[in-house]
Amino acid sequence: MSAKRLRVVVATGNPGKLREFKDALSRLELDLLGLGDVGLTRLPEETGASYEENALLKAGFVALRTKLPALGDDSGLEVDALGGRPGVFSARYGGDGLSDGERMAHLLDEMKDVPRKGRGATFRCVVVLATPGGEVARFEGETRGEVTWGPRGDNGFGYDPVFASAELGKTFAEATLAEKRSVSHRGRALQAFLDWARSPIGKRTMEVMEPRREEI
Repeated sequence: MSAKRLRVVVATGNPGKLREFKDALSRLELDLLGLGDVGLTRLPEETGASYEENALLKAGFVALRTKLPALGDDSGLEVDALGGRPGVFSARYGGDGLSDGERMAHLLDEMKDVPRKGRGATFRCVVVLATPGGEVARFEGETRGEVTWGPRGDNGFGYDPVFASAELGKTFAEATLAEKRSVSHRGRALQAFLDWARSPIGKRTMEVMEPRREEI
């Protein structure tokens, strides 16, 4: 790879996600850009039936419009007692237009009669790299924990205040960014991307992307 850093757009309008991407991938020679950095104000509607489909929708959309490689992700909280809900609908659970707090309240209301032993849950994430030339690579991660009785902590976003990590013994909203990255679903998916990017095939793929860069 040349000395000039490769620009990659993170296909998210969520500043918390962008911060996690930058933190997790800080060891790579990348300039990670947000949507605002490339003049985009919207992403396509998440109409996919899986995390991978939604991640590819976002990454592919951004790559085609910016002529830069893009990283998109989709994730969800799968609650055992709810048969895996909200899952792929996590960002829209309870209805469109709800705030994070309102979605958490909706989830907790559904869980109000579930005892602790039945409050287990899995967070899953799929990260997709898409290039303007049509190359696609997929990475995934997951982590186990349980749904708490109420929000705890002020960090993170989404369902972080009500997801207690089995490995950390605290909610993701109570954890530092480094603690969360070490065990979270997104942290593990991004670690898989980082490992791939450092591998021979990943390095070759990243090198091929460089001539396609255009000044924004």
